[in-house]
Amino acid sequence: MTSIQDLLSWFNDLAVHFPTIHLRDIIEIALIAFVIYQLLLWSRKTRAWVLFKGLVVLVIVSVVATLFELNTILWIFSNAINVGIIAIIIVFQPELRRALESLGRRNFFNNFFIEDGREKFEGSETIIKEIVEAVYEMSLVKTGALIVIEQHENLSEYEGTGIEIGAYVTRQMLVNIFEHNTPLHDGAVIIRNSRIIAATCYLPLSDNMTLSKELGTRHRAGVGISEVSDAVVIIVSEENGKVSVAIGGNLVRGVESEYLKNKLLHIYSTAVDKPRRFKLWRGRPKIDKKDNE
Repeated sequence: MTSIQDLLSWFNDLAVHFPTIHLRDIIEIALIAFVIYQLLLWSRKTRAWVLFKGLVVLVIVSVVATLFELNTILWIFSNAINVGIIAIIIVFQPELRRALESLGRRNFFNNFFIEDGREKFEGSETIIKEIVEAVYEMSLVKTGALIVIEQHENLSEYEGTGIEIGAYVTRQMLVNIFEHNTPLHDGAVIIRNSRIIAATCYLPLSDNMTLSKELGTRHRAGVGISEVSDAVVIIVSEENGKVSVAIGGNLVRGVESEYLKNKLLHIYSTAVDKPRRFKLWRGRPKIDKKDNE
């Protein structure tokens, strides 16, 4: 009986000292967990992942130094932390910039709505047909190509690095631009709506360490522009003629014409026929089998 009373008394003492958890505390914990999770996902695709592993090692060393009272090491850590933070900001400025750009591109409010009707952009089917035909005509003869299709985010920053074209999108125009030994074949073509707005454009290279080492500058530039914008990028390999598509930093290699056409039609569509419905849970996203191959 005494043991039961002692146990109850111990639980009562624990309840007295246990902190009271309010709704705002749960919200704060959930937000912090979400931010940390997103940072870990982002860092795994950049050099920041190496930095993170290095910080873990330093934390372990700091804990060991504290336990064994290694005062010299603790003094070095305490005096170097301010300089270290500034150095991290300088060294990883490109990664921090991309992280903020990625955060700015997220439309959190639209995620709470689902879209019913779909309507094609004006002339999109004709434009996509011309692009697909040009891409696979160049693929057959192994003509390297890099085509960037602008969506919602403006690419004027990269348009200015090339030569202004302003021509309508046609199969013949695209093939002629990327023809070997022509003035415009090197660099990327940027397409806005129904026009080729610029050629020979310079794009930022991706430093994603998970990309295959066999990929060259053209593929890394295609992935790089897809990382910093919502553009759809089509790459034709000059070595083997394979067609790849980069969207959101993800590269799908060796796609077929029907896959490319369907992907572009899907991306170029927008929901306007029916009003949006509010929905907190959208369900699990559908996985495109081709993307996982």
